[in-house]
Amino acid sequence: MEFLTAAAAPVQQAVEQAGSNPIVAIVAFLLMLGLLVVVHELGHFLTAIWMGIKVEEFGVGFPPRAMVLFERNDVKYTLNWLPIGGFVRFASHEGAEDNIYSGGSGTLAAAPPLRKIAVMVAGPLMNLLLAMLIFAALFFFMGVPTPTGRQLIGEVFDATPAALAGFQAGDELVSLDGRPAVDATVIGEVGRNNLGQPVEAVVLRDDREVTLVVTPGPWTSPSGAQIESGFGFSYGQDIEMVEAGPIQAAWTGVTHSFDLLGRMLNALAGLPGAIFGIISSTPSPDGEPIGPVGIARATGEVIQQPGGFIAFWNLTAVLSLNLFLLNLLPIPALDGSHIVFSVIELLRGGKKVPPEKEALVHAIGFAALMGLMLLITVNDVMNAIRGNPVLGGS
Repeated sequence: MEFLTAAAAPVQQAVEQAGSNPIVAIVAFLLMLGLLVVVHELGHFLTAIWMGIKVEEFGVGFPPRAMVLFERNDVKYTLNWLPIGGFVRFASHEGAEDNIYSGGSGTLAAAPPLRKIAVMVAGPLMNLLLAMLIFAALFFFMGVPTPTGRQLIGEVFDATPAALAGFQAGDELVSLDGRPAVDATVIGEVGRNNLGQPVEAVVLRDDREVTLVVTPGPWTSPSGAQIESGFGFSYGQDIEMVEAGPIQAAWTGVTHSFDLLGRMLNALAGLPGAIFGIISSTPSPDGEPIGPVGIARATGEVIQQPGGFIAFWNLTAVLSLNLFLLNLLPIPALDGSHIVFSVIELLRGGKKVPPEKEALVHAIGFAALMGLMLLITVNDVMNAIRGNPVLGGS
């Protein structure tokens, strides 16, 4: 634990001294994006080589090409000018001679469906593995987060019942209306069931218990959402870090990753409402989706805060899980849709969907995806102009 803290200290000190520096945010974002995409493409690349599928180029960054780093087994390893990830270029003609492995299937298009599925799945799986490894490293060096049985107050919003009652950021909520605050659901239930009725709250402040009286009532979140009955603070499970050995840290990295994936799947149900909230005058209670601009701002926000070096890697792991899940969805132009077409080919006994039809589906899907990304990016830019933080409380 001390080793990681000591190693991170010079980096974190330099970042904090830079203040709200957009250059720091951009560099951190590009490093994160490069890692996530290169690891993803490495999964496609290594599996294709293993399956005997011809690869012409493995590129770091996006074209135009800056230089060929080296060439091995007829594969060019290149460095490209646009620092936004990487790519794998497969052989594009059916008659390509396989010079990498004898007995190979040649092009990706000519490969049996099971091999194509393996190549497509490998990219997202590498993102899953990366997230598990990052979490395992964090848990090993920093300890495993263990709930204390209290809720940590993150921010107390102005002109809310919590502000009037005297809550402070950093308070640890021990109990509310006589109920231990071991679960976050207790706060919502007490707020809904005691509208306009004062309740007693016990908080831990500066290592001593303080009793407050708060009256749940309506309040407006910074995003503009109207809450009919609540308190007006952001909160989360209070945790303490417990040291762990390598095996426990690795296992916790696996279980934590799947726990987050479960939450992400549940959040998908609110995605349509969140997207509609961008163009609606009424903000969605599920929040707003963010695109590359929003992710870049979020990266800058976390890395320029105290402890941001660790938070940066935590955010990287979470985004890697997002890439794993997103790429497996049957969205045209992403890995998931290629997997679907390969499954259809497999069920039809090897008979492919006509290439022109598959290309049309991908083209339409890609256009829709780019339109959505444009909408989200415009919203991200407007939030940046207004000065709205990406990771603000709610």
